[in-house]
Amino acid sequence: MRIYETVISAFSAVWAHKVRSILTMLGIIIGIFAVTALISVGQSSNAAVTEQIEGLGSNLLTISIRDSRANLDTDDIEGIGNLSGVAAVSPYVSSTYTVKNGNNSMEDISVAGVKADYQDIREYGLLSGRFITDRDSEKRLKVAVIGVDVAVELYNSYDVVGETISIDGIKYEIVGLLEEQGDDETESGDEIVLIPFVTAQRLMENTTISTIYASASSSDIVEAAVANIENYLLQYSSEDNGFTVTSQESILESLDEVTATQTAMLGGIAGISLLVGGIGIMNIMLVSVMERTREIGVEKAIGATRRDILLQFLFEAIIVSGIGGLIGIMLAQFGSGFVGTLAGTEVTVQSGVMLMAFAFSVVIGVGFGIYPAIKASKLNPIDALRYE
Repeated sequence: MRIYETVISAFSAVWAHKVRSILTMLGIIIGIFAVTALISVGQSSNAAVTEQIEGLGSNLLTISIRDSRANLDTDDIEGIGNLSGVAAVSPYVSSTYTVKNGNNSMEDISVAGVKADYQDIREYGLLSGRFITDRDSEKRLKVAVIGVDVAVELYNSYDVVGETISIDGIKYEIVGLLEEQGDDETESGDEIVLIPFVTAQRLMENTTISTIYASASSSDIVEAAVANIENYLLQYSSEDNGFTVTSQESILESLDEVTATQTAMLGGIAGISLLVGGIGIMNIMLVSVMERTREIGVEKAIGATRRDILLQFLFEAIIVSGIGGLIGIMLAQFGSGFVGTLAGTEVTVQSGVMLMAFAFSVVIGVGFGIYPAIKASKLNPIDALRYE
């Protein structure tokens, strides 16, 4: 019996028992849908966070001081800026406040104290006005640079330079309006107010410098800049873990490791349903072998070989699992929007995931269909013809 005849015979057998075949496919459909959807959620979440981190700039360095005895001051911060490989540096302090303009107010707005270099470090653009200057910090001036959402909500206008904004009951003159930033993992994007660092320390009654942002001169010397900063900070901290210097590259590497583990875990959980679907295929194929014992006997009597019988039943299992896999992939593709809504991210089913899922469904068909196929091929034709 030729291969194409075997395939046609397998299709005919599946079509002859449509309801049973569909019910058998359900386990594979659900399993492939779950695997495809969950892996896509993991990949899409990773891509979204990676995009946000990369948007901060590949040269960004974050310095966290955990040793309370370090006692760094602004002069020490300037020393970091003079290190080889470091292009800019700014201390950073923040808290949330209710900001007001007359009767208009916004709650829980991030108010951050920064120095002039912060604009270059974070690559902030301005729609109007200017950024915080070193003079603003030295003179402890009450000036502010605000995000566009704050401007629209409090003033219903982008023409806000020269206006005043109230932070914790204290008036600040608006000297600049930031371009639209979007959201990232450190700030709520455009709902932000920036004020001079020393002014912020007084507002927040916090003289401790625990967070510093810096940028490397180029992406090629990020590691060298990190090493220089770490060596510089050793003189201020006696603790081995008194500070950390983190680059965007190291954050992305850690993110990739966590995401890979999470995706594997999600895929493994979803794979359990595929295992159940495979057991269902094996069960139905064993029942099919029993029901068609006399048919197998007739086929062998007219010249069908063990190989022909094995391939026929094996192709039936592959057809059921393959079609179930295709349906599961299509459901995942069309349902990605709904899955994304539940997961809180935009989900895209990549072609590589679809190919992997389909291949896995075929492997399930082969793996769980081989035993019934072998059992059918080993039937004695005489005993099969006598079977009732």
